[in-house]
Order: sequence, then structure tokens, then C-alpha cells
Amino acid sequence: MPGPQINLTNQFLIAMPGMGDGTFAGTVVYLCEHTAKGALGLVINKPIDITLKNLFEKVELTLDRVDLAEAPVYFGGPVQTERGFVLHDRLGGAGAEGGHYNSSLQIPGGLEMTTSKDVLEALSNGAGPKRVLITLGYSGWGAGQLEDEMSRNGWINVGAEPGIIFDTPVEERYGKALSLLGIDAGMLSQEAGHA
Repeated sequence: MPGPQINLTNQFLIAMPGMGDGTFAGTVVYLCEHTAKGALGLVINKPIDITLKNLFEKVELTLDRVDLAEAPVYFGGPVQTERGFVLHDRLGGAGAEGGHYNSSLQIPGGLEMTTSKDVLEALSNGAGPKRVLITLGYSGWGAGQLEDEMSRNGWINVGAEPGIIFDTPVEERYGKALSLLGIDAGMLSQEAGHA
């Protein structure tokens, strides 16, 4: 019997040690969308062997922003791994030119996620969002699937903190996300239900 619809948009999903799916072991996922139809998120702590500079070259752009050129591209999840997803600060605010890209998802209370090339073009020109995390692929769940995984202790969730995505060294993101819940990674055990 389905309970009330929970909405985890703009939250972190933190993989628990008992997570059966090796793809997601040790990951933190930023949830961009969560509706009755399912959920979509991006893993924020699995860099891959491609720098942003390499990625831009692949799409025939140059990246002149020194702060970003050597930043890694991340594994966002196992779905559409040839496609880029750009997680970034929300644009706009007083006096900012209304910068919405062709296909941006505004995450209520949170960031924006853009899949169109125009955000890369803006970054290439030294403009665009100040803070970005770019992934190849995303993590997707069908209707009820995420709720089911959570009920089996696959994930715990906590309100997202953008500083963990953009300002925290990648190897500390998992622990920092857990610390939002007051949990130390060392306290987690593989065994569910054996405190």
C-alpha cells in the first residue's frame, strides 16, 4: 500500500554500506527531480579520467577558464553515459542578465541542471555559471523504485548543501554529506539492523 509521496528533490542520497549495487557503492547523489513517476539525480563524488578541458575539446570548444580546465568530469550515473549534465549555481538575481539555457531544470530551492550545449558555450567564453559540476550520465529510478531501495536501507537522505558539491575535495564529499546527519562514516556497519 503506497504511503504518501515523499519528495527528495534538492537532497543528497547517500549510499549505505549494504547497498547491493556496486555502481553506487560509496556514492553521494544530488537529486534533481523526484516525482511519482520516478527520480533523477547525479553522482557528485565519482570523478572519471576526463578533464573539463578534454570534454570541451570533444565538443569543439575551448575552455579558457583556468579554474575549470583541469577539473574532472564525473560519472553521474549509468543512464545516457555519453551525454553531459551540468549541475550549476542558479543564474539570475538582481541585475544579472536572465541566463537560462535551452534545457535547464530549475531544482526547487536548489541548483540548476542543464543538458544543452549552450551552457558549455557560455563557460567557453569565460561567462556562464561560476560553479559547475559536469557529469557524463545520470542516475534514474522508475516509479517507486527509489522508495523501495530506501525502505531496504540502500540510501539515506539529507538536505543538499551546495558547498559539498562545489567546494569540498571529492574524497571528503561522502563523509561531509554524512556529517550533515551527524553521522561519522566509521559508524556505518555493513550489517543492517545490528547496532
